[in-house]
Amino acid sequence: MIEWLLYIVLGAALGTVGGLFGIGGGLIAIPALGVLFGLDQQLAQGTALVMVVPNVLLALWRYNQRNRIELRYALPLSLCSLLFAWLGSIWAVGIDAHSMRLGFVGFLLALVVWNLARMFMRTAPASSQLRYPWPWLGVLGCFAGTMGGLFGVGGAVVATPVLTSVFGTTQVVAQGLSLALAAPSTSVTLLTYGLHHSVDWQMGAALAVGGLLSISWGVKLAHALPERVLRMMFCGFLVVCAVLLAYEL
Repeated sequence: MIEWLLYIVLGAALGTVGGLFGIGGGLIAIPALGVLFGLDQQLAQGTALVMVVPNVLLALWRYNQRNRIELRYALPLSLCSLLFAWLGSIWAVGIDAHSMRLGFVGFLLALVVWNLARMFMRTAPASSQLRYPWPWLGVLGCFAGTMGGLFGVGGAVVATPVLTSVFGTTQVVAQGLSLALAAPSTSVTLLTYGLHHSVDWQMGAALAVGGLLSISWGVKLAHALPERVLRMMFCGFLVVCAVLLAYEL
């Protein structure tokens, strides 16, 4: 019972972060599960997905309520990410745990460098309209889906900075579209991990309960914060995750 309460509290903290940054909480849950509970990389990723899938679905609904997500943009992103997340997840379950962990660290450090570089880039004013439509959205969906399936993070953490910097959207619009991309890809990734016995369903369910109780607060906070502050917080969040993973190694 005490363990369940601990998992629920942890899930609530992760759900708030996931709602704030539009990523479902998986990126921080994976290193947290590895450091705090000693789970290997694949098991940590699979277990985190049990929390991430309902969190992403709820966050997507909340984002769409506040800032309607354009179906013409969301559809190519989600369809392409679905297929490539499945391929990425099949790839992931066949890699040894240590190599997977090293790959995850490299993936996260690349995100940190990219997001830090974005702070100093000159960009055109953000807009709710995308600079590049299909087929470039499909390309982004394929890449983000592969990374999401491989590392169990849903692809939103990849898509969000690309949508703001390359496609020119606001942070909030980017996070909403990223959630639309992540919803189908996280579901198929969880299914693949589950079939390969890389999920602790009991722990994941408790984390999911905590996340569902708190993710709406994160979404609400995301819409209340200034654009630049939200971007700086997102970058800092990635740095914290990198430190956790480095400690885990």
